[in-house]
Amino acid sequence: MRHVRASELRGRAWLGTGGRDLTLADLRGKLVLLDFWTFCCINCLHVLDELRPLEAKYADDLVIIGVHSPKFAHEADPTALRDAIARYDIRHPVLDDPDLTTWTAYGARAWPTLVLIDPEGYVVTRMAGEGHGSALDGIVGRTVGEARAKGTLRSGSGPYVPPPPASGSLAFPSKAIPLNGDPTNLLVADAGHHQLVQIAPDGEVVRRIGSGLRGLADGPADEARFSEPSGLTQLPAELAAKLGYDVVVADTVNHALRGVRLADGLVTTLAGTGQQWMQGDGASWFVPGAPPVAPPREVPLSSPWDVVWHEELQAVAIAMAGIHQLWAFNPLTGALGPIAGTRSEGLLDGPAGSAWLAQPSGLAMDGPRMWFVDSETSSLRVFEPDQEAGTGWRVTTAVGQGLFDFGLADGPGAQALMQHPLGLTVEPASRTILVADTYNGALRRYDPSTSELSTLATNLSEPSDVIAADAGHVLVVESAAHRVVELSIDAAVRVADRRQATNRPVTELSEGLVHLTVPFSPAPGQKLDTRFGPAVELTVSATPPQLLEAGAGTTAELTRELVFRPGEGVLHVTARAASCDVEAENPACHMVGQDWGVPVRIVARDGIGRDDQTGRIELPLRG
Repeated sequence: MRHVRASELRGRAWLGTGGRDLTLADLRGKLVLLDFWTFCCINCLHVLDELRPLEAKYADDLVIIGVHSPKFAHEADPTALRDAIARYDIRHPVLDDPDLTTWTAYGARAWPTLVLIDPEGYVVTRMAGEGHGSALDGIVGRTVGEARAKGTLRSGSGPYVPPPPASGSLAFPSKAIPLNGDPTNLLVADAGHHQLVQIAPDGEVVRRIGSGLRGLADGPADEARFSEPSGLTQLPAELAAKLGYDVVVADTVNHALRGVRLADGLVTTLAGTGQQWMQGDGASWFVPGAPPVAPPREVPLSSPWDVVWHEELQAVAIAMAGIHQLWAFNPLTGALGPIAGTRSEGLLDGPAGSAWLAQPSGLAMDGPRMWFVDSETSSLRVFEPDQEAGTGWRVTTAVGQGLFDFGLADGPGAQALMQHPLGLTVEPASRTILVADTYNGALRRYDPSTSELSTLATNLSEPSDVIAADAGHVLVVESAAHRVVELSIDAAVRVADRRQATNRPVTELSEGLVHLTVPFSPAPGQKLDTRFGPAVELTVSATPPQLLEAGAGTTAELTRELVFRPGEGVLHVTARAASCDVEAENPACHMVGQDWGVPVRIVARDGIGRDDQTGRIELPLRG
């Protein structure tokens, strides 16, 4: 692809440049890595962490440019984007591209997409999905060497200008719990400070747990380290006495569960390796009472976002946002594994083992039922005993319509809409579900007895959690306002319906036969890894399902012949590939993967010329 000239970078504004607009000419002589991202996307957040070592290693030669192309309406708000850049500690320039101008120019079809440009302004390679860190290191290193030999490399500092530091007692708090059920004694996950904070009734900070430095370290309260902690749950007192810790923390960016002893703030790691779960790692399903398949600290996790004690399972339930599943952890036996979801991203109800989830981000118990918000489908769902089968568990949707439909609309659950909710609780007296509807800046109420969704408050700043207080009052974690506020919820408020959908370019394909190709090339120094079976996997489906007449399913090759019927919808493609180091005493395995949801319009074949592209679609995994 070296012969392809890179397109100019155009958007609404530049951030992280001190007010300066950048052009490709300004960047000539540098390697430029474009990261097409959107801040709702967990895979994009994973890629941000994969890029941090590259930024440090090639600081004088590589410029990373984030191109923010929003999925949700809220993400197109420039203030929300500035908040996200601060929240995720992004230390490179970001181009705000709300109209997807640069996205379209580079032919991006999914979040995240990466494009590497050489110092002369030509595209070197493009990649989709996550897991490319090792490959990028090899490709960047090789390209730096080639450019230095040609004399085209211009080493030195890049264009990034950091913003002034923020101050405050909280920074982007994520979740909170009332200790011992007392809403005046809160423990808050202060994600932006990488700490837990205990807050008194007057709002004063009682103590902090964690040093405030990003990292994974156990020990006393002032030495332990977290990385963007999120969900919290307090264990039953009798169980906590046996275990020696009281609170379980979803330490999201560390991909770990941590235990905290409230008496002195001692922190210990309970589960996770500190490395992100990747395709191929495997995970045995959680069976209550069964012994662990592996020690929990040897099992990789993937962005655990929330946790709650599940009495019937006698386990800590986990919203495993990074791989679109629910997991469970038995702290007495160490048993750990999934309880719902296939790892395919989407909205599909049914028996828990075959349901599709999409970034579950908040959990709340109501007897044997566990309610959860599935943020990427803007949905409220429930994990409960499967009454139809008489055994096992089932996932059912109460509110939500799919990956690309969202908005602010009250009414029956089948028609109501939310926008990327992150938190929820069960109101004790009414047994209704209170939802922090994050990207709508709203507090919503769902009544299971009537299946109606209503709105209780608006104009909140990215509410990420809600806690029932006394009658008629709740506490809301207002994440982007860096605070916890008390609200009265005596009556619903009227809202005007806003029904929206993700706006992306539609790909036209011909009815009948279409050739799908997912190019993948192992990075320099790597080869396809077939030691444990096929090195690649491709899964294809469509919404609505009848759009795809043939070609759905999973195979061990990255090409497929699809047959379409006329209509419009979304083509869902999931690709995975495994590679390993060629020359190494202990070769490392590298897994990459991506889920595409491509809006398609199927057109008639009449009049299609020989050079028409509607008979083929290419989605590069790495090319």
